[in-house]
Amino acid sequence: MTDLPDRSALLETLIDKALKSGADAADAVCMDNVSVSHMQRLGEIEKLERAESNDAGLRVLIGKRQAIVSSTDFGTAALDELVERAVAMARSVPEDPYTGLAEPGQLAQSYPEDLDLADPEEPAPERLIELARTCEEAARAVEGVTNSEGAEAGWDRTAVTLAGSNGFAGSYARTSHYISVSVVAGEGTAMETDYDYSHTVHGEDLDDPAKVGRSAGARAVARINPKKVATKKVPVVYDPRVSASMIGHLTSAINGAAIARGTSFLKDHMDKQVFTDGIVIVDDPHRRRGLRSKAFDAEGVANRRRNLIDNGRLTTWLLDIRSANQLGAETTGHAARSTSSPPSPSATNLWMEPGSVSRADLLAGITDGLYIDSLIGFGVNGITGDYSRGASGYWIENGELAWPVSELTVAGNLKDMFLHLIPADDLEFKYAANAPTLRIDGMTVAGQ
Repeated sequence: MTDLPDRSALLETLIDKALKSGADAADAVCMDNVSVSHMQRLGEIEKLERAESNDAGLRVLIGKRQAIVSSTDFGTAALDELVERAVAMARSVPEDPYTGLAEPGQLAQSYPEDLDLADPEEPAPERLIELARTCEEAARAVEGVTNSEGAEAGWDRTAVTLAGSNGFAGSYARTSHYISVSVVAGEGTAMETDYDYSHTVHGEDLDDPAKVGRSAGARAVARINPKKVATKKVPVVYDPRVSASMIGHLTSAINGAAIARGTSFLKDHMDKQVFTDGIVIVDDPHRRRGLRSKAFDAEGVANRRRNLIDNGRLTTWLLDIRSANQLGAETTGHAARSTSSPPSPSATNLWMEPGSVSRADLLAGITDGLYIDSLIGFGVNGITGDYSRGASGYWIENGELAWPVSELTVAGNLKDMFLHLIPADDLEFKYAANAPTLRIDGMTVAGQ
């Protein structure tokens, strides 16, 4: 595996040059990435490539004025120019009364040692080719599959180094392995497509590629000859493949930037009941081998596991330094950033704790309803909570999945949806955000 360089000295040099050029404070971040990816279709290799990138970003503050400049050129002349431009821009931009670096007492002083975020093994190209081949062959072997949109396997490793004039210096590395396949079932105007994938930090945790392929093929075949349904109000059940979208809508609504702007339908709901009793939603940046785990946030602030929702009650906003300053609060250690943009609040590893009923029991009693395993578009009004998204899946009759449906719109309001949501007991950790099967009664399904 290629060793990524130690960028601490580079960032210290950038910060020192910025301070000597007139900055009152500065921080810098560097991201070094190596990736290998392979794609094939119908057994033929379409892509096998390796890429390496290095990017550094400098943020300087002069009083309450802030500017950010990034560069992929680490030569002395280029870095001198980067510092010069950043300082000149900071002198010219308007003041932002809420900007600033973290105080020394907010900084992470130690990091968890058991996150296990970097797989020491880089897969050989032959291994990626074998993963994709096995995955696609298994999908195409499913009876009813008629074509393939391709299979892909890949790996990448990113090293993040952060330093600031406030005394922070830290780094961590994270790897990512993945396999995916998408196939077509049916013929002519009756063709349907579906996919499946596996994405993990360590290669040994990937699902069996043949299992991923068979799942994609079975999903595509099951969609053949979908029916339309009339518009009606019915119970709606969300498959785990899409149920975590509910957590995503929650984290958007409790993002500190939206709360500070007053553009969230939950802006007045702190410490109030948002979900029904018993619902717990967790954000954990220190989850071992988590897809979004990190030892500290993008401002060097200490981060930790939090129950965003505890027994149905909203307990916290997602805050970085700026949004916390706007709200007169303390940062929650949720800052994220790229090399060319300022920090902003963002969640890490998310999940909803499982409920106490099985998926079968969740479906039982539904004489007429919709089971969703695919959502289209993002029709959510963050200010009002109004929800309207394209959906496809299966119609539920007498507690069973009866036949495929497509070209539907499901609508409601997230305030009501959260309060009526019932989780099953089938939580699995497969994505960066995870939730069990969810049932929400009384939603409007618009069809023909």
